[in-house]
Amino acid sequence: MLKRIATALVLIPIVLAIILPAPVPVLAVVAAVVALLTISEFLKLTESYGVQPLRWPTYIFTALFFAVIAISAGGETPLAGTGKFLVALGCGAAIAPFLFLTIVMRRGDLRSGYPAAAAAVFAFTYIALPMGMLVQLREQAAGAIYLLYLLLVVWAGDIFAYFVGKSMGRHLMSPRISPKKTWEGAAASMVASVGVGWLLFRHAEQISSALLHYGLITRPGGMYGLEIPEMGPVILLTIVLNIAAQLGDLVESLIKRGAGVKDSGAILPGHGGMFDRIDALLFAAPVLWFYTVWRVMQ
Repeated sequence: MLKRIATALVLIPIVLAIILPAPVPVLAVVAAVVALLTISEFLKLTESYGVQPLRWPTYIFTALFFAVIAISAGGETPLAGTGKFLVALGCGAAIAPFLFLTIVMRRGDLRSGYPAAAAAVFAFTYIALPMGMLVQLREQAAGAIYLLYLLLVVWAGDIFAYFVGKSMGRHLMSPRISPKKTWEGAAASMVASVGVGWLLFRHAEQISSALLHYGLITRPGGMYGLEIPEMGPVILLTIVLNIAAQLGDLVESLIKRGAGVKDSGAILPGHGGMFDRIDALLFAAPVLWFYTVWRVMQ
């Protein structure tokens, strides 16, 4: 437990220092590194399912996707930036199956081709695309605040689920998939996420002003120029984000359970692998991204 807390205390300031003041291309590079590390862990897990993964083609394709995001980022209105990202997202998702299936045609054992290509496509759409959405979210109006909101909501839910579930959990949520997750922990996660989301938007102007004062955001990154939403929609959005985050955690547990491993890696002391750390974000990030895109398109 001490390792888990110590790692979190080190990582959280670093993450916030990157997502708030850093230029979008820098954030794209960081997101690419996280995505590549996570994909590496995921492809390692697929070996337990009898898959012979396409490692380097998947890495290269993912890196190119983030290179396009980094090069095209900045200097755009939210609508134009969203349009360009949608093109990159659509092209990447459409090309991936054809590319990876073409590559596996060279294999001697054709029976290993389709599973390898399917794992590569799934790794790209499951991991790289949501991480790309996080980067594009930063380009939206008030993007830094929305990213801060997403991370705080997910972190708060994860922390309360862990400690409440560990100390008070009695009713197992899904014992076959994740034996330690309880309904008490899930309820605590929901309450914590809603509370944090409500507090952040309730005091959004003050938070933006403080972050601006200390140079952590610029004016386009704060709530400036964006009407603060009513608390009802904020609470509803936070509930959906929390449900998505908890599902993301369960899905990763399903993959690990099938592979017969406890953690996806050991890169983060007390937390396991990178996949273990961002599993909730992979489900929650698309939800918030679609919400912000809907606001832009109105």
